[in-house]
Amino acid sequence: MSLHSALDQFILFLATERGLSTNYQLSVRQSLDRFSLWLESRSYHWNLCSTENLTGYLSHLKSEGLSASSIRVYLVHLKIFYRFTTQRGWTPRDIAAPLLPPKVPQSLPETLNEQTVTKLLNSIDPTSLLGARDRAILETFYSSGLRLSELANARLEHLDLEERMLRVTGKGNKTRLVPIGSAAQHALSTYLTQFRQQLIKPSVSSSHIFLSVRGGSLSPERLRAIVKDRAQKAGIEHKMYPHLLRHSFATHLLHNGADLRIIQELLGHADISTTQIYTHLDQTTLHAVHQNCHPRA
Repeated sequence: MSLHSALDQFILFLATERGLSTNYQLSVRQSLDRFSLWLESRSYHWNLCSTENLTGYLSHLKSEGLSASSIRVYLVHLKIFYRFTTQRGWTPRDIAAPLLPPKVPQSLPETLNEQTVTKLLNSIDPTSLLGARDRAILETFYSSGLRLSELANARLEHLDLEERMLRVTGKGNKTRLVPIGSAAQHALSTYLTQFRQQLIKPSVSSSHIFLSVRGGSLSPERLRAIVKDRAQKAGIEHKMYPHLLRHSFATHLLHNGADLRIIQELLGHADISTTQIYTHLDQTTLHAVHQNCHPRA
């Protein structure tokens, strides 16, 4: 079997049996196509090469300037591909299984303090059409810690304003319920009852909660632009993007005593280790406060 055919069947498996997103499928295909080109340049056959060959490929990626985090992604794709082909009997053994991922220097996520978030949200006038929509967007981002794609795909039928809950679909096509704070509830109620109807265009609009001026759903790119524009208008110099509100959501919960497991559930993290980065951030803050405030620090 050719590598091209094996990749086609592997991507089909990711789509149909694993239910992974189109973006993830594209990412996997691009990284494995790059691996394919490397194999061709060395006349290696994909189902006859060795673990040492794969180590050589990862070294090649490093020599091309890829970061450790990027190489980890390429390795993950190789691992799931060769696990799949071994299970199908296309390769005699799983040559990627022994490989260990490179260590990635841990970087702390950027966050905003509570005062800056309040300044941003209060700067948006909710009495105009786009003001009401954008205020509801930013309040929901910060209130529920949503990913960009989760908010872009949020639909009316998944929202229960009375119970203050929203059902979203996150990574791996997994759904979860997220609570909505009272401020976000009020902003959403204002937008939905007084303004959303003005954005609806027959044969264009869907049940997405947030609509564009043309009546369609808001793309992730447009949502990024809205967040950035609203920050600029509020006079906030910090580089603003939706995920910054997600990081701030988690950090402020932790600062105010929330359990890490609860934060994990709210964020939709499959692994608690992903959420634990916020504990490091909290410790950094504690050290800074101690250093600045204690008389004998």
